[in-house]
Amino acid sequence: MSTIVAVRKHDQACIAADSLTSFGEMKQPAHYDPHHDKLQRFGDTCIGIVGSAAHTLVIESVMRRKTFTPEFDSREGIFDTAVELHRLLKEHYFLNAKDDEDDPYESSRIDALIANRHGIFALYALREVYEYSRFWAIGAGAEYALGAMFAAYDARETAADIARVGVEASAEFDNATALPLTMQSYTLDAA
Repeated sequence: MSTIVAVRKHDQACIAADSLTSFGEMKQPAHYDPHHDKLQRFGDTCIGIVGSAAHTLVIESVMRRKTFTPEFDSREGIFDTAVELHRLLKEHYFLNAKDDEDDPYESSRIDALIANRHGIFALYALREVYEYSRFWAIGAGAEYALGAMFAAYDARETAADIARVGVEASAEFDNATALPLTMQSYTLDAA
């Protein structure tokens, strides 16, 4: 799995990710994978996805479609994008949407953090979208990252410093997270 974090502080937003790929008990460190960066950049938006490694290629393919025009500037825009994305995943990418029979909607099986000049957001498998005012983490090491970022938030000055602390703590304590990390920062639009 992975650890992805997003932080917002002052006029900055930052998203960061570890670089380990794992297949059950087998791990593939970054120096074995020339495509180890888990952050995907689309225009002025960066997305970090946890879950299946197949998600990366699928999302890259969807984003190249001329008929797909994603919006990542607001909670509502991300939700509308997620609805269209789910349709495409089912029609063109053979998404196995069966997850839990008790779920109220079909799962896209994708959890992601999104960062750009508009803020930091999370998109979850049932198309729930959250906007965060401080920080959030997803993936195998999320609990470690959240604790570390909570402890560091007031003491550190920049979003990038706080994001680094989150991923580094996860890499220290979670066996599905490893360094090096990658990150992308943004200057937020004035409110």
